[in-house]
Formats: sequence, structure tokens, C-alpha cells
Amino acid sequence: MFAVVRTGGKQYRVAEGDKIAVEKLAGDAGDTIVLDDVLLAGEGADLADASKVTVSAEVIAQAKAEKVTVFKKRRRHNYRRKNGHRQQMTLLRIVAVGEGKAAPKKAAAKKAAPVKDTSEEKAAPKAHKAAPAKEAAGSAKADLDTTNLSLISGIGPTIEKKLHAAGIKDWADIAAWDEATAEKMNEELKLGNRPVKDEWVAQAKELLAGKPPRAAVDKAEAAKAKK
Repeated sequence: MFAVVRTGGKQYRVAEGDKIAVEKLAGDAGDTIVLDDVLLAGEGADLADASKVTVSAEVIAQAKAEKVTVFKKRRRHNYRRKNGHRQQMTLLRIVAVGEGKAAPKKAAAKKAAPVKDTSEEKAAPKAHKAAPAKEAAGSAKADLDTTNLSLISGIGPTIEKKLHAAGIKDWADIAAWDEATAEKMNEELKLGNRPVKDEWVAQAKELLAGKPPRAAVDKAEAAKAKK
């Protein structure tokens, strides 16, 4: 299902799983917000009642857009003014689009939080069950080369060379970045804000945890779409 939402004076066509960059909204990374100004909604060629549709989104990060240079000149007045500006923006991932989809997810999370088993007898089996999962993750990591940065979506051969030259050798180096480090690398290596847009830190952590590379998944989905 798709929807057209308005925020920051602009309109965006979104569907579940999409990522968009909007004018800065209040919230920290990981927070869930609701885009309630829905102008249009539908499924395929069929339109739905936009007043009943809710759009839930997760805040990926608070970032800045590319620098815009403003230069003013007046002829024969020796007047020159040069200024730079980087617009504040919020990166969002659309979690749900539909009638009443956003609210049940929040309610389920609140109900699940109080349910905690503190008994030692039941805690022991959980530890035994977690062990095979860790072994599986370890075997998955062993099959992949942790120095192959191109397995992170958004890193191509050229960017990989830049990262290697800057001392970034494997996934663990990227997983250790914070927001300040990611922004510094973006400016120094001229990465086009890809570390934030493509969530390099999250991807590196997923690869270290044994999850399949997003780059490979994206290629597989693109191949299916072409067929």
C-alpha cells in the first residue's frame, strides 16, 4: 500500500520499507513517529480513504544535507559575498502504511516489556537455546571476508579504496563509528553522505552478527524485479 504524505512543506510518496530524507523532525535515532498529514493513499490503482490511513516511520538518524554555496556579486561595486549552508534533515524508514497498522505495533511493544522471567530455572534453558544461534552466526561470519567492504550496500570499488587508504580495513572499523566519526569521514573522503543514507554502521553490525549482506539482497531483489 502507498501513501502521499506532507511534511516540511513537501510531499512524499511512500510505501512500507522506503527510506526518505525530510526537513528536520523532533526525535532521536530509533524513535517511532507518525506522519499524520496523509493526502492520498491506495493499493495499486485503487484509492483508499486517506483520513483513515496512518503512516508510521522510524528515525534512522539526524543529519545534514549536502553543502549549498550562496555567492552574491554586484557589478562595479566591489561587492562579493560567499556563504555556505547545510540544511538540517531527518532520515526516516517507513515502518507501516495502512489503516490501524501503526498503533498495534506500539501496543504490542508496551505489553511485551513487563513480561520478564527472573527465575533461575527458566533462565538456564534460554542460555542453552542461545548457544546454537551464536554458533550459526560464527559460521556465517567465517564464510565471509570481513575485509570485503563492498558487501556493505553503498560501498563500491572506488569508495572501498578511499576507505582502505584512510585506514578502514574491515567491518569492525565501520561498526565502531559514531555519528561524529561518520560525518567526519563523509566530509574528508567526500562520500556524498552515504554513510548515513545507506546506514553503513548498522550494515556492518549486521554482517558481524552473521546476517546476509544487504548489497546481495538488493541485487537479488533487483534481478527478480527485472524478470
